[in-house]
Amino acid sequence: MKIQKFIFSPFQENTYIVWDEDTKDAIIIDPGCLSKSEESELLNFIKINSLEVKYLFNTHGHLDHIFGNAFVKSTFNPIHFAPQKDLPLFEKAQEQAESFGLTMKKSPTPDFFFDESKNIKFANREIKLLFTPGHTPGEFCIYFPNEKTCFTGDVLFNQSIGRTDLWGGNYETLMHSIKSKLLVLPNETTIYAGHGEKSTIYYEKLNNPFLN
Repeated sequence: MKIQKFIFSPFQENTYIVWDEDTKDAIIIDPGCLSKSEESELLNFIKINSLEVKYLFNTHGHLDHIFGNAFVKSTFNPIHFAPQKDLPLFEKAQEQAESFGLTMKKSPTPDFFFDESKNIKFANREIKLLFTPGHTPGEFCIYFPNEKTCFTGDVLFNQSIGRTDLWGGNYETLMHSIKSKLLVLPNETTIYAGHGEKSTIYYEKLNNPFLN
């Protein structure tokens, strides 16, 4: 499994492409491409590597993580998964963008909603969905157990945690999500967050000031 990170928009959001080297099947996680140049950067990478985008995943509904939803859906027509409880954020995203002086395309309605009780199959791999609310009411982390890789959105960062002062945020809920869903993963699990650099579960246990 291969992973490519892009840093997009004024929010410096991490957009990820995950793909299988053999099948070239790919997933785009949290497309934050806002400008034409960012859309082109994403598109060119996919073309150069001959990838076929099968899925579009949104860990949560904040605007910086869904800026590129309309572009990705219209260009590649992947199966779109997102958290149902974050739909109000999707619906208000354009209005929020305007408050920052930005213009974004309306995000399409997801094809399916994440369900923690149902794993997703991808290129002979199993994707486990972890319901981790607290930063938003509906956020999910995307865990590849065989690869010991987890995409943590804005739940857990390198030496930090997600904000809880935004709509639907709750500090106690977030901490419960982190401790019950993420810190129980194998220590060697690599985490890829929605902002900043990657880390590991073990490193965060030792060094994250919010967890100690």
